[in-house]
Amino acid sequence: MNAALINKKWNELQVRTAEQFETEKPDIKVMLFLIGVQELGKGPQKFNKRQKEELMHIATCRLFSAMGFYELDGLDQDGWPHWRLVKPIPNYTLLEQEMVIKSLIIDYFDEA
Repeated sequence: MNAALINKKWNELQVRTAEQFETEKPDIKVMLFLIGVQELGKGPQKFNKRQKEELMHIATCRLFSAMGFYELDGLDQDGWPHWRLVKPIPNYTLLEQEMVIKSLIIDYFDEA
């Protein structure tokens, strides 16, 4: 996908998500948090700051696993997934990084 198409689909996803949750248009961090909660599979609950950061990390690993960078290593005793880096992620520029993450988030929600 080119940048214009990614941004168009991203905006559409933001609007859909905002309507679904009756809130403002979510940014990338919010979308990563939502994916992390989904991947954890325990439903909505209260999370502390560290857990929220972990959920965004889970989401990032899950998204980059679609490109072969991470593999699921398993679940810990509390049922939290742990990922293993299998190949280094390229040094993207900030703009490239944003486009790649947006594209992966779009694909994630298209699959759901």
